[in-house]
Amino acid sequence: VMIEAGANEVDEDTMLNAIKAAHVEIKKIITFINGIVAERGKPKIDFQVVGLDMDVFHAIQNKYLDDFKAAMDTDDKNVRDAALLPIMDKIAEEYPDLSDADLDLVSYKMQKYVVRRWLLDEGKRVDGRGINEIRPLAAEVGILPRVHGSGMFTRGQTQVLTTCTLGGTKDNQLMDDLTDEQTKRYIHHYNFPPYSVGEARAPRSPGRREIGHGALAERALVPVLPSLEEFPYTIRCVSEVLSSNGSTSQASICGSTLALMDAGVPIKAPVAGISCGLITEGDRWMTMLDIQGVEDFHGDMDFKVGGTRKGITAIQMDIKIKGIDEAILRQALSQALDGRLFILGKMLEVLPQPREHLSAYAPKIIRFTINPDKIREVIGPGGKMINKIIDETGVKIDIDDDGSVYIATPDEAAAAKAHRIIEGIAK
Repeated sequence: VMIEAGANEVDEDTMLNAIKAAHVEIKKIITFINGIVAERGKPKIDFQVVGLDMDVFHAIQNKYLDDFKAAMDTDDKNVRDAALLPIMDKIAEEYPDLSDADLDLVSYKMQKYVVRRWLLDEGKRVDGRGINEIRPLAAEVGILPRVHGSGMFTRGQTQVLTTCTLGGTKDNQLMDDLTDEQTKRYIHHYNFPPYSVGEARAPRSPGRREIGHGALAERALVPVLPSLEEFPYTIRCVSEVLSSNGSTSQASICGSTLALMDAGVPIKAPVAGISCGLITEGDRWMTMLDIQGVEDFHGDMDFKVGGTRKGITAIQMDIKIKGIDEAILRQALSQALDGRLFILGKMLEVLPQPREHLSAYAPKIIRFTINPDKIREVIGPGGKMINKIIDETGVKIDIDDDGSVYIATPDEAAAAKAHRIIEGIAK
């Protein structure tokens, strides 16, 4: 959804009203599903949850709470993890009957308790930031000289490097799914290697997380891309997560915006993304901006919003509680707007607008039209003529059924030569 509003201000109520209107229709769908369940559904499986002995946990909590607080009071997750290890070793030694799974649960519950109590009781965040304070930001462009465009975005210990590659119109990704879309011109891929979270394991094929984050970043940027007529290229962005501590999908939106502008793609407006968290307890609740990993893990919501100065382009919410109300949603949208505008300002300090010229390594595409009746002559019997032109000039040639001709090559002289030959045949 792209909302057009003032030059520097978004009407977030428009998005809120859209969500409320959708909620009315979703209720109808749920009623329909519940009707099917009532008619055909089977009883849910009943099972006994194997949990931790809470008497043991409370004894550990009383003895080691201050140790956990001291270990967790840092803005560096690596320091935090290292400080927690000796504490867990002591607990394992004192309680030899606890299994590894029990110890993991103790660590999880203790960290969750500390994070939530600090936020709800003291308004304190693990790394000492204010509730609406964004971690230190950094942005760079053109750091990989050989690729068509590159941008690196850093927010705290989250860092993403995106590369942008431009190709001809026939480089589109072929789609084979249930939609009417047969090809995709803009492709965004997201990689989350094990080293980004300090793990040493074999990299595997993309999972749900990688595919979902890539799709979210892709959706955020599609509304600002130029049309094929304005920019006759296939565009592929690949975001590599170099370091992760929360909201890498939103960092990949920022990195991709920088890479697109560095590549000279004339996007309509830069896009940034930010996340908003939530902690609830009974009737009490509070939201906070730019959550890091430990706040995401132990919080109740991860609300991600991507957009420009003028509008929201993508929203995704992960939630662990039964639901949220309008007040929470309104505050989260407002905080996300403030955060997005702040991040956009920092990004535009590095590169205020798309570069006027493409990389020397990117293909230069010439687009012109010929009489569709002449396409057969340009191609020749069995492709003989067009292959001869390609051999002579070294260019890549694509011809659409409507007579649109696309010549792609880094060599402008070769492109001009191929253009003259095709025009000569067509005329």
